[in-house]
This record gives sequence, structure tokens and C-alpha cells, in this order.
Amino acid sequence: MSLLSYLFWPNPGGASYDNPKVVAIFVMCGVLVLLSFTLKFWRRGLNNPVLKRLNRSWPSACLWFGVVGIVLAVSRVEQVQFVSMRLWWVIWGLCALTYVVFQVFSFKNRYYATIPTQVSEDIRDKYLPRKKKR
Repeated sequence: MSLLSYLFWPNPGGASYDNPKVVAIFVMCGVLVLLSFTLKFWRRGLNNPVLKRLNRSWPSACLWFGVVGIVLAVSRVEQVQFVSMRLWWVIWGLCALTYVVFQVFSFKNRYYATIPTQVSEDIRDKYLPRKKKR
């Protein structure tokens, strides 16, 4: 029962902007937001269409996970009731983990590289019979 009250307590309090955990969360979420812009520019330079299609959702997912994490951290510090519940962090983490696992499996199953074929020129080809031209 204490785990449920720990997760569902509407206003946990006890957090401030100089708390190392809160600073670490802000840094992590800020890195996610910056990573979203970096992935967007990296994706523009890709020449492999399969890789480009598979990582299409990565920039927007990083941006949303970063922004939602910052909102959750600010609501915890500012003691906004029901938004600062610890349960939302559990749900955020489970969603992020589910997204990463799904992307890993999708990438593993759907990524392929086209291997260029080499055409060998046989010197006997000019002596072999060809199809008749109409």
C-alpha cells in the first residue's frame, strides 16, 4: 500500500531547482531536445532510403520526450498538484522504453542494404547465339 501512495501522492514536494536530481533531469531532457535537432539535420544528409525511412520518427520522439520531461520536472519543483505525481515519471519512462524497444526490433527486422552486383564481361559472349531481332 505504501508503494501506491508513493506513486499516486498528488503533491510530493521536496524538490528545488538546485537539487542535483532535478538538474540531472533538466540536462537529460535538454540533451533530448538538442538531439532532436541534430537528428533532423543528420537525416537530411542520408543517402540510404531504407535508413532514412526507418529513422523518420526519431527527431520528433526525442523532442516530445524532452519537452514532456521538462514539463514534468518544472511541475514537480513548482508543486503543481496531480501533474507532479511520481506516476507520470513511471509512465514517461515506460513509454520511452517501449518506443526504444519497438524501434530496435523494427530496425533489426526491416533494415537492409542493397549490395551492388558486378557484371562480369565474358569474352565468349560475342560468339554465342543471340536473340533474333524483329
